[in-house]
Amino acid sequence: MRKSTGITWAAASARRLERQFLAKSAQTGAPGADTATDMAADVAAAMLGAHAQVLSAAELSIGLRTENITRSDVRRALWPAAPPPAPASACVPAPAPSLVKTHGPRGTVHLLPARDLPMWCAALTAVPDGPASFAPDVRLDDERAGQVVTAIGDALDGRFLTIDELGEEVVARTGPWAGDLVMPAFQTLWPRWRQVLHRAGQCGALSFGPHRGRRVTYTRPPRFTPLPPEEATRLLVRRYLQAYGPATPRHFARWLAAPPGWARDVFAGLAREGEIEEVAFGEPGGGEAGAGADAGAEGSGGSGGAGTSAWVAAGDTVFPDAPGRDELLRGVRLLPYFDAYVIAAQPRELLFPGAARERALAGGQAGNFPVLMVDGTVAGVWHQLRRGRRTTVTVEPLSRLTARQERELAARVEQVGRVLETRAELVIGEVSVGPHA
Repeated sequence: MRKSTGITWAAASARRLERQFLAKSAQTGAPGADTATDMAADVAAAMLGAHAQVLSAAELSIGLRTENITRSDVRRALWPAAPPPAPASACVPAPAPSLVKTHGPRGTVHLLPARDLPMWCAALTAVPDGPASFAPDVRLDDERAGQVVTAIGDALDGRFLTIDELGEEVVARTGPWAGDLVMPAFQTLWPRWRQVLHRAGQCGALSFGPHRGRRVTYTRPPRFTPLPPEEATRLLVRRYLQAYGPATPRHFARWLAAPPGWARDVFAGLAREGEIEEVAFGEPGGGEAGAGADAGAEGSGGSGGAGTSAWVAAGDTVFPDAPGRDELLRGVRLLPYFDAYVIAAQPRELLFPGAARERALAGGQAGNFPVLMVDGTVAGVWHQLRRGRRTTVTVEPLSRLTARQERELAARVEQVGRVLETRAELVIGEVSVGPHA
């Protein structure tokens, strides 16, 4: 095991931005990405998934990292052929998607490359469960939970069903117990089976289909063979470190919503086998000790004044130097709600410096505000309001922008309009809405 020194926040940020297609846009026509749908999948893979609880945010996360991908391209990557207006009585062959909308990291809805489902589904189901969130008389035991997941997958195979249609199928395939209205949700009660909906997504039995009118539909993603769980977990850690390293086990656990002790054990096993290596992350003298508030507490062998211990994939220790580093960092960027970069890039106190910590975080949580980034760090918030074919983008910088930065910001707003297939106009002023508005 080799330990490097002097990987600074600036160098790490520059490499992350480059690998996230935020320093230089991804372009169709690159090897292996001949179409817009291929490129959408490549970008989602580089991000380790695009958060899609709000689909337009995921469309922006992908589109803003490219030269010409629009929301229509992202939707074609998800649903290459339009589904029938009502559920089909038999399986209907359809073109395979390159993206799948399903439950990903933290149990939240993401756009994931279809080709990566063997890794994702095996790794996500290998993460130990947290404390039970339902009372014993509500909770499904493992056997019945497995029955429901199987029933969901069978019911959705080749079909697009609403939640009510899916519920009828699940109850018919399992038993009346699955339909018992016992699950508290939004001042009402949901049927018992719905408590494992996210598990069905993480197992590859369920994904989201396009809306039928105003109603959400579900379908089954293309069938695949999951990787062995240990292999999938190790691959996910390496992919995470390649995208967001240097990072600590605690950073990884926070990103994945996994138990910190489990993450430490996974990192320790990878280190023993030489698949990851320890590096010093921070300025000599501790000038970037924010990198290690987590790592030092983990007992991973802090390096004192030379920085704090963190990890990268084995051999992946090349980071940009000035002036190339500064060129990668330089510029104005707009990132939407829960963009993968602001969620995963750590340490968060350096990504959200000074006033950005108070303005752009919600109780320390990133993603509740779309953010303005200037030269690699968060420097403001923004909000979009669509009226017909026009979108007003209000940007609130936390310090005065230069004339060059304002011109670049205007170009970024035009890019937002391109992705959303609307005409966007820039307003610089206060963002008056609250988080996640």
